[in-house]
Amino acid sequence: MNSGELTGQLRTHIVAIPDPDSELHRHAAGPFLNLRRAALADGFDPLPVSSFRDFGRQLAIWNGKFNGERPMLDAAGQGIDARALSPAERVAAILQWSALPGASRHHWGTDIDLVDRNATAPQYRPQLTSEEFAPPGPYAALATWLDANATRFGFFRPYRGVSSGVRPEPWHFSFAPIAENARRSLTPGILKAALVDAPLMGKTHVLARLDELHARFVASIDWP
Repeated sequence: MNSGELTGQLRTHIVAIPDPDSELHRHAAGPFLNLRRAALADGFDPLPVSSFRDFGRQLAIWNGKFNGERPMLDAAGQGIDARALSPAERVAAILQWSALPGASRHHWGTDIDLVDRNATAPQYRPQLTSEEFAPPGPYAALATWLDANATRFGFFRPYRGVSSGVRPEPWHFSFAPIAENARRSLTPGILKAALVDAPLMGKTHVLARLDELHARFVASIDWP
């Protein structure tokens, strides 16, 4: 991937999947569909609630949390008031759950957030909380199946709360053969070039600590 693809500013590496509706890296789409067919055979219906996400979308998520328009969570997953935090504290809080624009693994088209469409009523809106993926949550059975089978298709969970600064995300799976190359290629310099002219809230604090933030929240992940 080139720098524009790595930072979500280009989508030339992405293909659309009509069923289930999603967008993935052209080399990750086939493996995901193979994983899904195996899950369907076992009674699950893995549905991507998030797949490719571009720079602009990630920027909107970041700024919405920074200015208090979107919910912000603490390390325990409880809501906190962004307005009660200093700018540096807001940056630290956001990064526990959301990536910097330009640094999201979703930019690569290799990462998907999965729920089980068979486990809930059609009107149910997934919250992507740890409780949903642990017993007796609706997606606990899918989480167990994915833990046992995802690696057969090249997928793993990069955020398990061991090495990465990101909080555990049992819904988040990554296609390792492409994502690992992208992770190694996304340097602090490439990330800085994507951010320096962007209307990023808290940018002064981010850029002042970019090497540190990159090391903790981008370079460090949890391997299977």
